[in-house]
Formats: sequence, structure tokens, C-alpha cells
Amino acid sequence: MLPGLLISLTLVAAILYFVDLPAVVEAFKKANYGLLLVVFLLGVAWLLVRGIVWRTLLRECASYRDVFLTLMEGYLLNNFLPFRLGEIGRAFLLSRKSELKFVEILPTIVIERVTDLVFSAAILIAAVPFVVGASGAERIAFLIGGAMLLGLAVMYALARNRQWALDVFHNLSHRWPVVQRLGGSFLEAFLTGLGVLTNPWLSARFFGWMALNWGMAIVQYYLLALAYYPQAQPVWGMFSLGAAAFGGAIPSLPGAVGTLEGAYGGALTLLSGDQSTALAIALTWRAFNYATTLTFGLYGLSREGQTIGGLYRELMKLTNREQVDR
Repeated sequence: MLPGLLISLTLVAAILYFVDLPAVVEAFKKANYGLLLVVFLLGVAWLLVRGIVWRTLLRECASYRDVFLTLMEGYLLNNFLPFRLGEIGRAFLLSRKSELKFVEILPTIVIERVTDLVFSAAILIAAVPFVVGASGAERIAFLIGGAMLLGLAVMYALARNRQWALDVFHNLSHRWPVVQRLGGSFLEAFLTGLGVLTNPWLSARFFGWMALNWGMAIVQYYLLALAYYPQAQPVWGMFSLGAAAFGGAIPSLPGAVGTLEGAYGGALTLLSGDQSTALAIALTWRAFNYATTLTFGLYGLSREGQTIGGLYRELMKLTNREQVDR
């Protein structure tokens, strides 16, 4: 946790030092609350579509209700637990609600997250030419987007050559029977989960829903900027969304504390020259995020008789057991 802790605390300290906090409060007072309500409702719609995205990857082998509530539970855990345990958590929770195995669910989350970074890189690259002084961001986007595309290609190759990958693993691990037995069963299930990439119809549906999801996000980020900056342009939504997505991927405290505000607020500051209003927008986004994840996530956990603390202990036992097994 140390690198993330240091990065988050450094960024929070820098924000508090450079930003005029009374001006942030003033920005909140001047915001267009009608637009903010639209942004909040659009955020809920975004989450509903994201549930369809994940269910598509799962080949619709679980009910939409279970998938959506599990997704919200995962986002809630990510906001409050370290090590992005929400990603492991939603695979763990959905495996208890459906006939899918944990190791079959996990690849769908990997595919979803890698594709998210590809989309965010593409959006950032498309917006950079319209933003003065943002050429460095374009290079970062090309680097990360290229790496994620390579990752998707590797996963596709493994899914297409499933038996070859298993044979290579067994040949390399034949000296260690325990590793071969446990790792082989995990790898087989993992490759089965990657199989969605080899199904043209499922892949088309997944990328179609994902494109719609990211399109909704661009509109949401644009309207959020417009609620504070009357001069905001649609490209502001693209540039700030791409920056915020990368800010959320940087090591940090749970919930991307500091890194999100630094990346999202920094992008808006570059566009507007107004640090205080940019921070107000980032904090508004965080408030909306907490409101939705707490509402849906806590409802889902309460239906299952779970608590965040109890799940944390179960997930730590699960990850520790997997480390011992490997």
C-alpha cells in the first residue's frame, strides 16, 4: 500500500496548497444544479449499461439483477478497500450467486478493464490535438493504449490456442506436480473465460455496448463541465474523461483519492485556467460516485447479509490461499 499512500498524500497536499478553497466553495454555489441532476441521472444510466456490458462478457449466464448488484458491490469495495479488491470481490460474490466459477468470471473482469483503458486512450488521443499544451498526454495515451491492445491480442491468441497454452504449461510444470495440478485447473478455467473473445457475435455485442457506455460517459463529463463552465465544449468531456480514467489507474489510496482529483482537475485546469472550479467539478464527480455505489452497493450487500469488513476478511483469506497454492 505504501506507493499508493505516498502518491495520494502528495497529490492531496499539493491540491490543498495550490487551490483556493474559498473559491472552490464559491464555484459550488454558482453551479447549474439542473444540469447536475441530469449528470447524476445519466451516471445511473451509465451504470445500468455497464451491467449489460459485463453480463455480455459472462455470456448471460447470470441474471441481470445479480450481475448489476454484484458490479455495484465491487465498485463499493474499490472505494473503501485497498489493492482494488473490488475486482476480486465481484468475481467472488457472483460465483456464489450463479453457476459460474470464480476463475471463469475473473477473465471477464480482466477483459473489461483492459478494454476500458484502450477506449480511454483512444478518446484522449482524439481530444489532445484540440487542447493547447497537452502533447505529453498524447504520448502517454499512445503508450498505454498500445500496451492494452497488445494485451487484448495476447488474450485472444491464448483463447484461440487454448490446448497449446495448456500443453506448454504442463510441459514447463511437469517437475512440480502440485503446481501442475492446481495451476492447470486454474489456467483451464481462465482460458475458458477468455473464450468470449473468439465468439464473433458476443465480441461484437460486447464492443458495441462498451462503445455506447463510453459515449454516455463523454456526454456525462461534458455536461458536468458545462454545469460549472458555461464556455465548455464537447472536447472538454473527452479530454477530462481520458485523463480521469488514467488517474483512476494510478496506484493510490482506495477510491483513487488524490490521483483522480489530480488528473481530472488538472485536465480541466489546462482547459480553463481555473484550478478552483476544476477541483469543485472533480469533487462533484466523487460525490456522485459515492452516492450511487453506496446506494446500490450497500443494498446488494444487505440482501446477501454481507458487510464490507466481513468481505474484506474473506477476500484476504481467498488471495492468501491462492498465493499458497501457487
